[in-house]
Amino acid sequence: MASGDLIKSYRFRAEREQNWRDLEGLIERAEKRGLRSLPPEEILRIPTLYRACMSSLSVARSISLDANLLDYLEGLATRAYFTIYGVRAGLGGMLGKFFALDFPAAVRKTRLHSSASAFLLFLGIAAGWSITASNPDWFYAFISADMAGGRTPEATRAELEATIFEAVSWHDALITFAAFLFSNNAGVAMLCFALGAIFGIPVVLLLLFNGMLLGAMCAVFAGQDLTVGFLGWLSIHGTTELLAIILCGGAGFYLGGGIISPGRRSRLAALADRGRTAAVVVMGAVVMLFVAAILEGLGRQLIQETWLRFAIGGVMLTFWLTYFARSGVDRGGN
Repeated sequence: MASGDLIKSYRFRAEREQNWRDLEGLIERAEKRGLRSLPPEEILRIPTLYRACMSSLSVARSISLDANLLDYLEGLATRAYFTIYGVRAGLGGMLGKFFALDFPAAVRKTRLHSSASAFLLFLGIAAGWSITASNPDWFYAFISADMAGGRTPEATRAELEATIFEAVSWHDALITFAAFLFSNNAGVAMLCFALGAIFGIPVVLLLLFNGMLLGAMCAVFAGQDLTVGFLGWLSIHGTTELLAIILCGGAGFYLGGGIISPGRRSRLAALADRGRTAAVVVMGAVVMLFVAAILEGLGRQLIQETWLRFAIGGVMLTFWLTYFARSGVDRGGN
């Protein structure tokens, strides 16, 4: 940032920062003890300070001040909005706003971090596939025999084919659905978010390792010329599930970025501001994992045609990408 821009940013902040701090203090008290705990004169100040905050945010965007200040003002404005208007909304209204506005907006805000997450996950898949294909003994370095469930390099083509094409009953499909809710990938998604606060480094390792796990499994089926069948079997729920994991990884990196580069704020303040956006992403990703569970436990096991599996996976991927790109976008592109 040029020296003139630094002076401009400093003056802008010096003239308005007290109002931001006053608003932040009122919001924190309202969040802890409820809006009704504030004296009437302080309740009346909140809308005035909120409008001033929105004005500051508009000016900050127009003159391209530093990103940390923009993040702070956006977080403050969001908290103030919920303090003023959130108490009037019912559960249905809050859920509607979350899925129509908050979740896709948070995903767009963390899109660069999610891109890094996707790169690492698919890099792990490629590495695991390549390593296992060159030496099948490496398979057990990624997946235990119990976790593999018979899908090992020693399995015959007929045995592997049975795991992806054998029809099951509704009862067995429901059992699979229930088991999936507590599966490895759901835990991975949550860990990606939780470990982001440790500078994001464990997230890198977690994404790489779990990508290698999936790649190793792909190599086993590819070794028996069942690549297309396996990917179709996987895609019906995998496009939703893997996207949810990628989003959680992006949320973890977004958190880690606040620790590594907090700007003018303390690392704790930066973590708190970024944590609100990251939490929205993770809450939405949990819903995506639930949708993936339905597809895993019911659709994938009951639909046997590979082309239909690919079609469902493709439709779900198209839906999610369109939803994240377009839902809640105003004329300004926010």
